[in-house]
Amino acid sequence: MPLRRDVLKWSIAASGAGLLPKAARAAADPKAMLVYLCPPDGEAPELATPSPPARPFVQPLFVPPIKQPVERLVPPPDPRAHQLYKDYLPRKFYEIREQEFVWCYHPDAPYDKGSGSWGFDGSTPGPTYHARYGEPVLVRRYNELPTVGVSKVNFALPSTTTHLHNGHTASESDGQPQDWIDSGEFWDHHYANFPARQDPREKLTTLWYHDHRMDFTAANVYAGLDGFYLLFDDEDSGDENDANPRAWRLPSGDYDVPLIFHDILFDENGQVRWNSFNTDGILGDRYTVNRKIQPFFEVEARKYRFRLLNGGPSRFYRFALSTGKPFCVLTGDGNVLPEPIDADQIYLSVAQRVDVVLDFSQHRPGDRIHLVNNLEQTNGKGPSGRTLDPPVPILEFRVKAATGPDPSRVPKRLRPLPVVDMSLVKQHRVWEFDYDGGLWTVNGKVFEPNRIDAGVERGSAEIWTIRNGGNSWSHPVHCHFTEFIILEVNGRPIHPTTLQDHVDGRHVFTENLDPDNGKRPRVHTFMGGQRRDVATILPGDEIKVYIRFSDFLGKYVMHCHNVVHEDHAMMIRWDIVEPGKGFVGSRSVRQVYGTPPAPPHLEPRPANGTQQADQVEDDR
Repeated sequence: MPLRRDVLKWSIAASGAGLLPKAARAAADPKAMLVYLCPPDGEAPELATPSPPARPFVQPLFVPPIKQPVERLVPPPDPRAHQLYKDYLPRKFYEIREQEFVWCYHPDAPYDKGSGSWGFDGSTPGPTYHARYGEPVLVRRYNELPTVGVSKVNFALPSTTTHLHNGHTASESDGQPQDWIDSGEFWDHHYANFPARQDPREKLTTLWYHDHRMDFTAANVYAGLDGFYLLFDDEDSGDENDANPRAWRLPSGDYDVPLIFHDILFDENGQVRWNSFNTDGILGDRYTVNRKIQPFFEVEARKYRFRLLNGGPSRFYRFALSTGKPFCVLTGDGNVLPEPIDADQIYLSVAQRVDVVLDFSQHRPGDRIHLVNNLEQTNGKGPSGRTLDPPVPILEFRVKAATGPDPSRVPKRLRPLPVVDMSLVKQHRVWEFDYDGGLWTVNGKVFEPNRIDAGVERGSAEIWTIRNGGNSWSHPVHCHFTEFIILEVNGRPIHPTTLQDHVDGRHVFTENLDPDNGKRPRVHTFMGGQRRDVATILPGDEIKVYIRFSDFLGKYVMHCHNVVHEDHAMMIRWDIVEPGKGFVGSRSVRQVYGTPPAPPHLEPRPANGTQQADQVEDDR
């Protein structure tokens, strides 16, 4: 299937050549013509036509249900289709269904009639997985979306692939952009749920799953295809009454609440609106939390754990509380910090996550507290750097009396960082994110799924420098498969004790030199910990990171998580290859894997369910 941008490119070349300058026509150079993929001059921004008004805080927060396993899958999964399957046999099986339905974003007209939406198992966000380390699972994902021309969602593509962001997952289960299924098909995802190299310091906590279909990630996620995947273990056990002395006893159950933020545009009829010509990034004027416009949430006068996730597609947030009180920060992205940190504000670029604990015990029943966004952003390229005054309230907490004692706590210590072993480093690579000829590029190239831009040896480590080549846009850069450790920001060394802050548009760094002074470290604006899966590069930024690659082989990607930029080609493919077979520079898939161009670690999938069943019996 040709890429959307190729279709546009050659359509322009074939049918619109008479509109191009003579030099471009004479050159017959597709790259030279890419400049004409820009939106038409003078096109009005989306926000010039505002969404219908909607009263804030008149509807309750939607909390997605917990996903429940099934007894078995029919046909059974094919063990040959998954790396390390026999080493990590699934203990639980899940079926999840991508579906279309009508979703009510707000009870006021015209929203009360609902908008055509996509999601999982009838809701958006989809159900929340509660998974545990040491308990592998297999998720069978069915695409039950209506075909093009039939769907109520007229801007997305019912061809999907779901990425578990940022699971330590084999390539074939990662949800790669080119591994899509169409309506009526299913895909099996094997989530082994073990930390990289079995190192407990590599464990994760708050992950999320979302569509990652090549060229249509932004539209498909905007349509509703995302949800949470939470990982637990003996420390982060998900039980505030846990008697295990190793357990942290963080707020759990009804007091552990995932929150995904999307800003959305609506038309005059209350239907979700999308602009396919916008290549900078889509901004909405209605702020949603778990796909409800500015909801309220009743909280008891006790501690809560909130998992904040910026679901995009393009807006950055800087969150604060209307009370002026700090957040108690537990994580940066899916990574638990070495110790909790107090922060007056939380900075979230697209796809970043931060787990916080908020204690409402000092408030009286009837008090109302707002989570507000104070970061100005006027276009999809990134924040302006200015502060919104007044800020925009997004979620209202309504305090009520506690129903019982609060057994939860916040420990003084959490999880140490993985060790940086420079002796394992095999390569240093530079990745420059920039804009060229109407498309977003990495190292001057647009994404090509049959081109591998880095061959990384399994078992090695590398140093990657991630650079912003522009001075008027920001990029949240996400690398699949593995977390990275930040070594430098704009030439400033980062140590395990370094706290990165952001004040008045500038990066600020302090050293937490006395972690045993009895007080939590405090920053003005939390930008994320040293270990992350999203590198937020603001205009002119350069971040140097340390990455290790272990356990699996196969294809992965790195891309800008302003998913409009991603869909307009700001992505690279990199592969984990056998030791001794690594390479620098770009190579075709055929050069690396031969003919047919298939990674050698996967067996052909059986043609039907009978063969699958026979294979399972043989494996037993």
